[in-house]
Amino acid sequence: MFAIVKIAGQQFRVQKDQTLYVPRVSGEAGDALEFSEVLLTSAEGKVASGSDVKATVKAEIVKHLLGDKVIAFKMKRRKGFRKKHGHRTSYTQIRISDIV
Repeated sequence: MFAIVKIAGQQFRVQKDQTLYVPRVSGEAGDALEFSEVLLTSAEGKVASGSDVKATVKAEIVKHLLGDKVIAFKMKRRKGFRKKHGHRTSYTQIRISDIV
């Protein structure tokens, strides 16, 4: 069984006991989460989507972490203009405990 869930504005395909990285979600490590915005479910070949879906996805926060550093470098040739900016995106690692 799998489900497609909307988490923090992005869609993820999830299964039970799967670990995935999602954009930062509030809470501490070990806290339980519940996602009610399920877009599609599939079990034993039966697919339900749209208003037919009556499922929720339960998950647990494993840890918070930062992604790799991304550098944005801007330059205009022959003008002496150089600008360097970098950032690291915050992620949360979650483990899907159940699809109900």
